[in-house]
Parts: sequence; structure tokens; C-alpha cells
Amino acid sequence: MPKPIVALPADIRQLDGAIWHASPNQYVQAALKVADVMTFIIPAFEEGNETDAILDRVDGVLVSGSATNVHPSLYGKQATDGDGPFDPARDATSLPLIRRAIDRGIPLLAICRGIQELNVALGGTLASEIQDQPGIWDHRKPDVKERDDMYAIRQPVFVAEGSCIANYLGLAGEVQVNSLHRQAIAETAPRLKVEATAEDGTVEAVSVIDAKNFAVGVQWHPEYWAETDAPSRALFHAFGEAVRAYAARKAITNVAA
Repeated sequence: MPKPIVALPADIRQLDGAIWHASPNQYVQAALKVADVMTFIIPAFEEGNETDAILDRVDGVLVSGSATNVHPSLYGKQATDGDGPFDPARDATSLPLIRRAIDRGIPLLAICRGIQELNVALGGTLASEIQDQPGIWDHRKPDVKERDDMYAIRQPVFVAEGSCIANYLGLAGEVQVNSLHRQAIAETAPRLKVEATAEDGTVEAVSVIDAKNFAVGVQWHPEYWAETDAPSRALFHAFGEAVRAYAARKAITNVAA
């Protein structure tokens, strides 16, 4: 049987004077090798509404991290120079995909920028440069040369007992993760439940309260060590299982129709 397909919204990047629709390789590899699903990279489009046409053709949505931030105007704030860089086309693609995937019961995993998009899509707000706030740690990327070294640095997060994340990870309490970011959830969207926090109170994982299917977001980066780190592997495996179950139900429905 062919692998089920998940939509992976792209970023806009400029390389060699050309505009590219691109997505980080780590997310693709984690989806293919651990979740055991195929990814379709969705172009970042600013005009038109192709959301349902995309979702009609896929079995899940994986929203990746990025070097860009959600534009503050989308959660009622004034943008400052320090809030960027921005990617309006990514915002215009991801936020409607997130909302409609939840409405339609399509499995959704949102990571890093993705959890921030999930919060904004459902009516929450974000905080910028959180390391400047009293009592908040510096969650930014460390000054190291090798990318593997950067994502190898761990910090504890505390996963709530009985939460969706605890169920997917197979454990609750303290979990060591690689969480690298300078923005975070400020006001949690009404439809989101906080499921894990850092020691300083920063929101590190959420679930959609009324979700019909798998619908969670994490601020950390399970994609980077998904093949070797047990909690990261468990999260992607759970996502893959949800995607396969959705694809199987959809196939039955299509045959019956």
C-alpha cells in the first residue's frame, strides 16, 4: 500500500536571486522514516483559497519550524523591527490550513513556528524576545558552529499527567527536549490546552481541546533527533498512526460513495 500523504507548508526563501518554496529536510526525513508517511510540500500562496482542495488530497498536516515569525498584525499587535523576519505567504497558507484541518478532523502536528501559528490561528497571541522578560530563560539558539551541536542541547519540560502529549510520548513529568526559540505563546487560544511547560513557565506543548483527531503542537524540535531520541520518535510515530487511521477511514468512505 502507498504511504499516506501529509501536507507540509513551505517557506518563501530567496536563493541566488530566485524565489523558492522550501521546507527543512529534517521534517521531511522524520515524516518519511519515523512517521512512515509521504510529505507533499505545499507552496506558500498569498492569493486565492486552495485550502480545501489541498486537504481533500492529503491525510494529515505537518507544520514546521522556520527562521521567520508570524506577523504580529495577525494577533492584533503592532509589528516592530525586532519581531521579524516575516513570511506573509507562509502565514497566509498555514493558518487557514490549520483551522480547516482541525474543523475536518485531519491529523495535525505543529512544531516550533507551527505551535505559534496554531495558537494564532485559533485566537491566541505571541510574545517576542521572551528572554528579555523577567524570570524567563534565554531559549535562543546557542552560539555553536555545528548544527547538530545546537540541536543536541537539552532543557527540561514538564508534561502534564493524563495529557494528550503524555499519551503520545508514553510518559509524563520531566522530559528533556531541544527547545530553541525567541518567541512563544503569550495568551493561549481558548481552544488550546497547555500540556507542557518549561521551568520558567514558557508554554512548550498544547493540544486542541475539542479536536476530532490528533491535533497537537510542540515548541521544541522532535524532528531533529526523531530516529534516535525516544520521546521524539514516539511523537512522530503517534502522528503517523493517526494519519494512517484517517487515510483508512477516508478510503472506506470513498469506496462507499
